[in-house]
Amino acid sequence: MKDAKRWLPGVIISLGLIAAILYFVDLPKMVDALRNANYMYFGIALVIGFLWMAVRTQVWRTLLQNRASFSDVFWTVGEGYLLNNFLPFRLGEIGRAFLLSRKTSLTFMEILPTIVIERTMDLIYTAIIFLSVLPFVVGAEGSGRTAYLMGGLVLVGFAMMFILARNNKWALDLFHKLTARFPRLQKLGGSFLESFFSGLSVLNDGWLFVKFLFWMTVNWGIAIVAYYLIIRAFFPQANAIWAMFGLGMAAFGGAIPSAPGALGTFEGAIVFALTRFIPDESTAFAAALAMRLYNYINSIVVGAIGLSREGQTLSGVYQQLLNFRNKSTTGSEKAQS
Repeated sequence: MKDAKRWLPGVIISLGLIAAILYFVDLPKMVDALRNANYMYFGIALVIGFLWMAVRTQVWRTLLQNRASFSDVFWTVGEGYLLNNFLPFRLGEIGRAFLLSRKTSLTFMEILPTIVIERTMDLIYTAIIFLSVLPFVVGAEGSGRTAYLMGGLVLVGFAMMFILARNNKWALDLFHKLTARFPRLQKLGGSFLESFFSGLSVLNDGWLFVKFLFWMTVNWGIAIVAYYLIIRAFFPQANAIWAMFGLGMAAFGGAIPSAPGALGTFEGAIVFALTRFIPDESTAFAAALAMRLYNYINSIVVGAIGLSREGQTLSGVYQQLLNFRNKSTTGSEKAQS
């Protein structure tokens, strides 16, 4: 309850969106859609989902410059998604860095910047996918200017990352000059920036960066195929554009403050995306629930096996993360006193 100010707004947004969806959805029709879905497509999507996890592992290992084994990274990826689906504050990303640092010689602050870079590139790929299908989406007229602006801002951010990677010493010196009057900010920010610039080193290695882009492209390609199969299970007339637009909307919806696992915001984004093609909120909601089940199955299977291999539990990791955060805060306060 001490952190209520942090989690309560997200819960309110999630509950509001769920209530809005249920208001427009015909529940008996939704149940019929679930009953009559083609689960062969869903089963294939589940298998592909585990392939997606393996490729995602290779994406992260590339950023880590292969300094961690495939096995350690694979199980940690699953653990991170499990944490994100069931714990508040999107702890999966922090949890990934924390858990991997305990299995390898890499430190938490060496790992964390690679996750920031990975997520930044995810945002760029989301914008590219979203922009590429927007002209084909029914009723999307008038949205192009906003979408191009979003994509432009993302690409500018990526360009800035590349510039920082090339001029990290200059950027770090500038930061220290600008924060000279704020020693606490200088110490905390400087420590993070040093590690962040270390993670950006992948941008200075041309071949490593090409490999990273290759695996990231394959990863998003697999995600599009999986979403297409799930949507096809409910809408036989669906095509790849439906999946790409739905995936793009789901990614942006996941960025909205919400309850754990983007509850409500994910479903709202999927329903909105699919009803741009066909005005059937009930079947679209059934497809959104199937997508959530798809996400849960992958994260629970891989994440739970990973935690059990290490003798961990979900609640135990959550408590360790809270302790880790508290120790970090206390240590920073002592350093400034």
